Amino acid sequence: MPSFDKPTDQQEATRDAQGADSRAATEAALFEAFGGVRGMVETTVPGLVFVAIYTVKRDIHIAAIAALGLSLLLGIARLVRKDTLKHAFSGVFGVAFGAVFAMMSGDAKNFYLPGMLYTLGLAVGYIVSALAGYPLMGLILGPVFKENLSWRTRNPGRKVAYTKASWAWGLILLAKSAILFPLYWWGDVTQLGWVKVALGIPPMLLSVYLTWIFLSKAPPPIDVFAEMEAAERAEREAEATAR
Repeated sequence: MPSFDKPTDQQEATRDAQGADSRAATEAALFEAFGGVRGMVETTVPGLVFVAIYTVKRDIHIAAIAALGLSLLLGIARLVRKDTLKHAFSGVFGVAFGAVFAMMSGDAKNFYLPGMLYTLGLAVGYIVSALAGYPLMGLILGPVFKENLSWRTRNPGRKVAYTKASWAWGLILLAKSAILFPLYWWGDVTQLGWVKVALGIPPMLLSVYLTWIFLSKAPPPIDVFAEMEAAERAEREAEATAR
């Protein structure tokens, strides 16, 4: 006699398949939103080139131009491969801003200052948004998952996951800032540059991994686009029937 309290093997297999699909969708969405490992490398390598050349040549202009040129080449490569434009240009703009700032100020450490201020501002944004009930991670990933803001009112489990992920990003980026700013104030450019490079990828990978953990355990997203399409089809069918 079958037990109605325990799931059957088929039900367990279905749940496992759904869980695997959810994890795969989450992983794909995170890579799309943050550019994947390649995007992380592309945001780190120009800084590595800058500090390496400056350490040898002690010339801000040569180091800044070399870093900017490499960033442009990486952006062009993304365009040739028809990758997302936001990943192609976001790194270029960041490096260009830092390069111009360093050359105009005459202080090589200022090459890293715009990125450091951006990181600090992002950390504060993640934390404040989580406290306000509008976690930034949900605002970023909601459109990617085609759920928009449905997670706020209709899917509380995902709101909790987005809140946890936003806290994780905020605290990790805040810890990164707490290491870099003292070096900017009291260290030299070589120390700051190498530590900045070392802290480029690991904090990002940790943040993405924690986000993946939180979201893979959350309920699946509500596809609001599919709902709107279904409503439009039902409306057309109702109009056709009325005629």
